[in-house]
Amino acid sequence: SASVSFAVAPAAPACSLADVMSEQLARHITTVCVCGYTTWGVDLAVPDTASDLMLAQMLQMQFDREYDDQLRREEKKFNGDSKVSISFENYLKVHPYEDSDSSEDEVDWQDTRDDPYRAEKPQTTPRKGFAGKGKNITTKHDEVNCGRKNTARMDKFAPEVHVGDGLGMDLKLSNQVFNSLKQHCYTEQKRSAKLHEKKEHSTAEQAVDPRTRLLMYKMVNSGLLENINGCISTGKESVVFHANGGSLEEQPFPDEVVLKVFKTTLNEFRNRDRYIKDDYRFKERFSKLNPRKIIRLWAEKEMHNLARMKKAEIPCPEVVVLKKHILVMSFIGKDHVPAPKLKDAMLGSEDLKNAYYQVLHMMRQLYQECNLVHADLSEYNMLWHEGKVWLIDVSQSVEPTHPHGLEFLFRDCRNVSTFFQKKGVGEAMNVYDLFNTVTGLHIPVDTEDEAAFIAEIVALEKRNEDHVQKRGKKTFPVTSEDSGPPLQLDADD
Repeated sequence: SASVSFAVAPAAPACSLADVMSEQLARHITTVCVCGYTTWGVDLAVPDTASDLMLAQMLQMQFDREYDDQLRREEKKFNGDSKVSISFENYLKVHPYEDSDSSEDEVDWQDTRDDPYRAEKPQTTPRKGFAGKGKNITTKHDEVNCGRKNTARMDKFAPEVHVGDGLGMDLKLSNQVFNSLKQHCYTEQKRSAKLHEKKEHSTAEQAVDPRTRLLMYKMVNSGLLENINGCISTGKESVVFHANGGSLEEQPFPDEVVLKVFKTTLNEFRNRDRYIKDDYRFKERFSKLNPRKIIRLWAEKEMHNLARMKKAEIPCPEVVVLKKHILVMSFIGKDHVPAPKLKDAMLGSEDLKNAYYQVLHMMRQLYQECNLVHADLSEYNMLWHEGKVWLIDVSQSVEPTHPHGLEFLFRDCRNVSTFFQKKGVGEAMNVYDLFNTVTGLHIPVDTEDEAAFIAEIVALEKRNEDHVQKRGKKTFPVTSEDSGPPLQLDADD
């Protein structure tokens, strides 16, 4: 198609009316119309335009285009931003309109009302609720119409739900199926939101939540720590980071420290309530705290237990500072290399024998001097450093007066006895002798009936609990026969 373009000459010579109406000037104007641009004084090869009909048609074409452009501007101005629009397409002079070279007239097929790929909307019944007459009447409850409407409503599901091209396939969903899909999408959205929130507000494996991270940053900014180097260990209930110590009120910290960050997820703690709810030191506070504050109580409990062990000169980490659920302790190792666990340490027969007697001595010290039972003692919670065994992870440690204290101690004895016997330490006692040696009790040993031995322990715990209830003091019987007054135990840290 051709477009008319007129350019004004910089100095057009004046001419008379007769010259304007001359045939030569008409041919020149026709040349401009056909070629699409203005060229004055250039002789071009143009088609013969001597026909008045051709000139009239070209002028009419240009007039129609100008009329259509004006009509489209009026349509756009009339509709504005309204969702409901009207069209003047039926009043256009030129059909079709795609032959325009103007960029303003180019319309993408997706914006037209005749989209060949657009799915047809399901036919709906009028507002009065029915359509048709007589036997052909169709109500809004028609199965086919309801099915098509349900298919169309699937487009409103969440973007991550891929519903496919149900309209193109003329899919008909029953109300039962549609409601099930809708409920499933709603449930999945809630579950996804909970998982995201849990991830954002929990201390995960080798990672910390934003609140814990902020607390660690504050410890560095305040000078408590020089820097935090990275994660060195992960467990069921905590993540351990290595750091360089700073100072607290001009009191220097050790050069190397560890941050034990107790995980703020509650999954690992729901089955561990029995280690703390029956501990008389925290029993009153436990009943008044919400589950997340109990995690801070775990950190505080480990601090108190380590303080008792340090007072008895048992090799263990030294507490530096406690900040909410982050416990800063001295580092057992050297030059950023942590001491190996006892299960990973490469020890000879003499070192294994020495380690066994150290563990036996520490278990007796814990029980008799510190009034504690480790409750999770194994080769995983003992480190080998500088020729000595170091005890770690005492957050779950309880006193022997705990309703399950002796059962925990028997489990510790089983773990220790089994490990050293597998390592070939001939001096390692069996679990029964080790239990009696640590406690000083004389429970009869029947190697073929472990259940009877444990039953005797449970009975011993029950008698001890009766003493506590009667006297109101933290007592523990020295002998299994419970002869004489029970031993008075110090309840202070």
